[in-house]
Amino acid sequence: MAATPAGPVDDHGRRLLLLAGGIRLAWIVHTLCELGVAERIAAEPTSAEDLAKAVGADGDALYRVLRAAAAVGIFTEGSDGRFAMTPLAEGLRTDVPQSIVPLIRYNGVETLWRPYAKLAHSVRTGEPAVEEALGLPLWDYLDAHPSTGAFFDEVMGKMSGRLIDQQLDVIAPERFRRVVDVGGGTGRFLSAVVRRMPEGGGVLFERQSVLERARELLEQEDLADRVELRAGDFRADPVPADGDAYLLRGVLHNWPDKDAAMILHGVRAAIGDRDAQLFLFEQVVDDTNAWDHAKFLDVDMLAIFGGRERTLAEWRTLLGEAGFELASEPSSGRWTVLTCRPIPWRGTS
Repeated sequence: MAATPAGPVDDHGRRLLLLAGGIRLAWIVHTLCELGVAERIAAEPTSAEDLAKAVGADGDALYRVLRAAAAVGIFTEGSDGRFAMTPLAEGLRTDVPQSIVPLIRYNGVETLWRPYAKLAHSVRTGEPAVEEALGLPLWDYLDAHPSTGAFFDEVMGKMSGRLIDQQLDVIAPERFRRVVDVGGGTGRFLSAVVRRMPEGGGVLFERQSVLERARELLEQEDLADRVELRAGDFRADPVPADGDAYLLRGVLHNWPDKDAAMILHGVRAAIGDRDAQLFLFEQVVDDTNAWDHAKFLDVDMLAIFGGRERTLAEWRTLLGEAGFELASEPSSGRWTVLTCRPIPWRGTS
């Protein structure tokens, strides 16, 4: 018997069609998020007509978008025509801990979708597509478009903020006297670290333009006297050499191996022969065929940032070349903490 040709009536064909047309679904989700539909439906099941009046939309148009969303499990349409919540729709709410609204909004900005439209350029050349798509490297583009840059910082801050308490429990800041946050942005994470330290304080090592915003945050947090601001480029300038713990939070995955190794070498030089620890806050890519969001972040790194996510073996290699070794067994499938210790210099023990 001849095999049935794959097509829309075939399950695999349907799945492939859904994946290939995912841009449609992405904009459906983004639009429902922008309108704030989930909060209205969470209060009580609601018809598209009533929802449209509440959010300022056309009733028929909103119904058609909701119907498409319900077809993949985002909301459900009852026999009375009212739409109700589903577990999948919960992430569209802004008033729940599991909200992913910041990431949904981020997926709709030009700094993401325009480079993805040029992904073939990255695949052919191995280079980021962001300059091909936007006309500038990412960081230059964000500097030239302040509103987009501010939005980028806001989203990254909100999403990373969800992990602060869990990461603090791993590093246990109270055992350190001086923590250096290398490339720590506006100092939000370092502020949380210092609050857990009964004595001592922190050093925020960042570009001067970022430190101006960090100063405002630290003053608001009443921590300006406990966090020293030091301006510098972690790829070119010496890393502060007076910490007993160093942090690189979501930094290294932005860079290819050569640059990541240079950053790590800078930290290793700062530590010297002292007994200090390094904590990396990164993803560890699962090396099987299992679902792992890091595999998709890795394509972001390819197309947009020029960096990469790494497997455990790749992390061990990169760290070893820079004079560090892992002192923990980090998990894969989510953001994790890699605890690292310096390998003694040759001739020392």
